[in-house]
Amino acid sequence: MTEPAAVARVTRDITADLRAGELEAFYQDLHRHPELAFREHRTAGSLAGRLRAAGYEVTEGVARTGVVGVLEHGDGPVVWLRGDMDALPVREATGLPYASTVDGVMHACGHDLHVTWLAAAAEVLAAARDTWSGTLVVVGQPAEEAGGGAAAMVADGIHERFPRPDALFGQHAAPGLAGFYPHTPGLTLSASDDIDVVVHGVGGHGSRPESTVDPVVTGAYIVTRLQTVVAREIAAGESAVLTVGRFHAGTKSNIIPAEARLALNVRTQDGRVRERVLTAVRRIVEGECAAAGCPVPPEVTVLPGYPNTVNDAALDGEIAAVHRRLFGEHTVFDFGQAMGSEDFSLLAPEGVPYDYWYVTSTPAAVWEAAPGEELTEKVLNVPGNHSPLFAPDLSVLAPGVRTLVSAALARLGVTA
Repeated sequence: MTEPAAVARVTRDITADLRAGELEAFYQDLHRHPELAFREHRTAGSLAGRLRAAGYEVTEGVARTGVVGVLEHGDGPVVWLRGDMDALPVREATGLPYASTVDGVMHACGHDLHVTWLAAAAEVLAAARDTWSGTLVVVGQPAEEAGGGAAAMVADGIHERFPRPDALFGQHAAPGLAGFYPHTPGLTLSASDDIDVVVHGVGGHGSRPESTVDPVVTGAYIVTRLQTVVAREIAAGESAVLTVGRFHAGTKSNIIPAEARLALNVRTQDGRVRERVLTAVRRIVEGECAAAGCPVPPEVTVLPGYPNTVNDAALDGEIAAVHRRLFGEHTVFDFGQAMGSEDFSLLAPEGVPYDYWYVTSTPAAVWEAAPGEELTEKVLNVPGNHSPLFAPDLSVLAPGVRTLVSAALARLGVTA
């Protein structure tokens, strides 16, 4: 680990020529052309082209649309930098002049920023390779948004086909007044599981409900009863979130359907709590279906999603120290554990330390206009990730490049 002051100094020197106009043009182009999970062909092509031009050995098509660039420069550690590329099925409502041109698809989570930061950081580090020694691996990951992109890259041999990392770094755009870089040592993001439920009833005419077993009513009881899981079965000191995100049944107002389908999402930070919640969900679904007299038991399918994201505390402390020297002591703070989830950690082979931090991106005018006095109140009242109004401040483009560059240099070491 190079001294934070030296890393910050070299980072400032080698990023001094970052051109705001070029960063904005690349970012806005990505924002105009969002692509859903495993369809990021244009985005991946743009990233791959820039990496090749910078001198990286580039492999495309990893896990279908993933990109990996490798740049070797002497002896030293192997550092991976990761950025996710996919957009969301959200209809944009920002009114920006560079708003999405794809109906119903938007970069509502900031992955266009992530690709911009990743590409520019890779170019800066390649141009300044005489300042460090080791191997840099740049990972453009597909399908982070519940698409299993990291797991797919692992299944496609990313750990065997490319140099094994000694450290893995990633970052995420987040709501909050632009200009801050929250770091959390240890647990920072929660585990996530999806659950699909099929309730089997007996369909029939809406005028003769006595001849049916109504899966809509049964499903409604399930949704209501599920609200008691966190409130009544999880200790007050534990964290869990259970959301019913989809409830689909029926085709017409006077037809009682034969089945109802629900989709649930569970967020937890402890393995025992996770098992308790999943067990409660299954018990409630089966119990309500039995109480309603459903002809066959329900189908309850747990789709394991993302594990907890647990930063290596020592590594996070090192990178946080570098960011404080780079941006100022007041800009780095611990925002605590979040209920959001990520598949970033799956890219780290067992035993490899990783660090994942945030870059706050809310424009000052939006932040000041939001109700609330405290930070936590303000954050709840500005457009956040997955909102159709999510519109990061362009002032974060260059700083987001510097956070990645400085993290890489902290581990690769500074030779000049």
